[in-house]
Amino acid sequence: MTSPKLSTSPGKGAPPSTPAATVAPNAARSARTFRTKARRTRRSTPLTIAMLAALAYFLLPLFWLLIASTKSTQDLFNSFGLWFSHAPQLWANIRATFAQDDGVFLHWLLNTVVYAVVSAVGAALLAAAGGYGFAKFRFRGDRVAFNLVLGAVMVPTTALAIPTYLLFAKAGLVNTPWAVILPSLVNPFGLYLMRIYAEDAVPDSLLEAARIDGAGEVRIFLRIALRLLGPGLVTVLLFTLVATWNNYFLPLIMLNDPDLYPVTVGLSSWAAQAQNGGAGSSSDMLALVVTGSLLSIVPLVVAFLMLQRYWQSGLAAGGVKQ
Repeated sequence: MTSPKLSTSPGKGAPPSTPAATVAPNAARSARTFRTKARRTRRSTPLTIAMLAALAYFLLPLFWLLIASTKSTQDLFNSFGLWFSHAPQLWANIRATFAQDDGVFLHWLLNTVVYAVVSAVGAALLAAAGGYGFAKFRFRGDRVAFNLVLGAVMVPTTALAIPTYLLFAKAGLVNTPWAVILPSLVNPFGLYLMRIYAEDAVPDSLLEAARIDGAGEVRIFLRIALRLLGPGLVTVLLFTLVATWNNYFLPLIMLNDPDLYPVTVGLSSWAAQAQNGGAGSSSDMLALVVTGSLLSIVPLVVAFLMLQRYWQSGLAAGGVKQ
């Protein structure tokens, strides 16, 4: 007795089978079409215009500074501001800037590097220690103390300049490098930022394991917490570095010796000489001020390019919950 043969042809109600070889290309094509449509729907002309306007707002002054640094004082007034003159002289301006007043500009630049680096490193370490303490320890009055820190963020630094000068005058620290470095070590915003970052970046279980192993609190902070706080530490360091590098009012009232000037106050003194006018070297002083301004921002650009990857990793780490 023979068994009936099974029919392999599709029934009337069953759809025809699709070869597997054609499914993958169709799915990939559909995914590409969906992504293309999504990109098109996400585009916004007003947002694009706003971003281009913001880009021009930030980059146009830098472009003007670069162009102006290639001109003489006469060309600064007689040529178009956003394009080169007929006789660019960038290297001549750079040499004249470093040679002016027996090379005092290089001395100002080195002073600024010392002030900014020492202040940035010290402020970052203090902010990391304070933020870690507020985040991982509970003590009497911790909320009141942290609210005082938040209140200090709202106080402008210019309002504290005169009281700071009076205190440093009593201590005999006026006209010394410490008059610029010590006030820059206090960074309330950096402490607030490090507290928020430490709450998620440093697990409590890791601290408890270290305490069980017999590690002290100082060793835990230096060997464990400080490494986990690295991206936030770099962020505070960059903020303090830029703030101290661009600080003008505090060094202006604290320092009287031109050999201690940072580059901001030094270039301001050159600009005052240029405004006073006259013949001789001061007639070309404006070109030196512009060239010195360009040279003064180069270290900041280099610092951002070197440290931005740590900053970006810190932002990514803070946006993902473990």
